[in-house]
Amino acid sequence: MISPLLGNLFLHEAFDRWMAEQHADIPFERYADDILCHCVSEAQARALQDALGQRLFQCQLELHPHKTKIVSCKDANRRGSYPEQQFDFLGYTFRPRSSKNRTGQLFVSFAPAVSEKAAKAMRQRVRRWRLHHRNDLGLEELARWTRPMVMGWVRYYGRFHASALRRALRTLDDFLVRWATRKYTRLRAHKGRAWQWLWRIIARQPDLFAHWALVSAVGR
Repeated sequence: MISPLLGNLFLHEAFDRWMAEQHADIPFERYADDILCHCVSEAQARALQDALGQRLFQCQLELHPHKTKIVSCKDANRRGSYPEQQFDFLGYTFRPRSSKNRTGQLFVSFAPAVSEKAAKAMRQRVRRWRLHHRNDLGLEELARWTRPMVMGWVRYYGRFHASALRRALRTLDDFLVRWATRKYTRLRAHKGRAWQWLWRIIARQPDLFAHWALVSAVGR
């Protein structure tokens, strides 16, 4: 499609070059029409929002009325209160989170993790696979079939606060348990026993499914 390319070229002129000329002291990231600007104060952020609204009006564009907002990146060093303290960008939700430093001490950082919207999309994709009906396949075949997609999720979303991704991919293990209760007579009507079966396989073959390095402890 040519329209995203043209839109990106237009925003390069309407936004990127304008920012470089008028607000060179404010770093920003832009992916298509999703943009983050890093201001040092609320006053600077509000001034930029006003100026940007005027700039886009000149270009026959406008700021999105619901997505455009000023967010306080609260962490251990920024303790003030502000109504907006999180935002989504490129499939991640950035918000205050508990983290550990190099010595294992907990502190609050403003950090990314997979967004609920992205997690919901992953769960929906897993449900559409209907793995529990694929009794014609063995466990290794299911692993090979799902690996390209799941590996992509793990490599992209697993880099930051992987615990959020663990919760999202629990759905895949749920379907593997359902598959096992239909595949093996000894596990039928024994969901708890099926989970024990799955945990033993995870312990023996932690690399079989692409997400097991993240979810090996889930459910125990």
